[in-house]
Amino acid sequence: MIVKVFEDKGALGRAAAERAGATLRGAILERGHARIVVATGASQLEFLNALTLRKDIDWQRVEMFHLDEYIGLPMTHPASFRKYLLENFIQKTRITKYHLLDGEGDLREVARQAGESLNVAPVDIAFVGIGENGHLAFNDPPADFDSEAAYLIVELDEACRRQQVGERWFADIWEVPRKAISMSVRQIMKAREILVVVPDARKAEAVKLCFEGEIGPMAPASILRTHASATVYLDRESAALLSAATLGAFAAKA
Repeated sequence: MIVKVFEDKGALGRAAAERAGATLRGAILERGHARIVVATGASQLEFLNALTLRKDIDWQRVEMFHLDEYIGLPMTHPASFRKYLLENFIQKTRITKYHLLDGEGDLREVARQAGESLNVAPVDIAFVGIGENGHLAFNDPPADFDSEAAYLIVELDEACRRQQVGERWFADIWEVPRKAISMSVRQIMKAREILVVVPDARKAEAVKLCFEGEIGPMAPASILRTHASATVYLDRESAALLSAATLGAFAAKA
């Protein structure tokens, strides 16, 4: 794993988008197409904006998979991740090959179909974030590190639900769904490359927990340290609690 630290979230987003673009162009050149997993949330906005502005990616050769979605939340709700992806990625790139998770449908069938489509071929690059509680996708602690299923039905813990209120997707914690469909930890780790975008001071404690603490289910994103090609993009605020030794060990600064 490599950690890179940037002055602010704008610079972070542009650098991550440049790396993502290079990976997508390489996959298209080598195999004629690219397969990606896209994360959502407030922390991903600068990155996705920079990525969708790039003119050097043939989006018609890119296939997108959805990382996670609330259960029971209509697509018209401001917090819907389907709505987020449509507005912040799909409509901007005009990508035509994408798989959205229907959290209002037959959940077992949604998970089965999404998993079958996902596992037809390897994912070239997965875009992920890290939650304030250290979660990876919606795999809250203690996360399931053992399941081979591509997607899981998961319970959202209070810290995760409070984060969604803090980001102003919901007015009150009681409005936040208690369950979600999430790509499993093992499935995320199967991606050839993982690009981790984590700006903001509110993520600093989770970053320290995941990159200086033990690797295990209580800090789900800590598993990223074991991936052969994961790069973590931090800004100065999210990296503020990391020690100089940790930054040095992960060849950090950019």
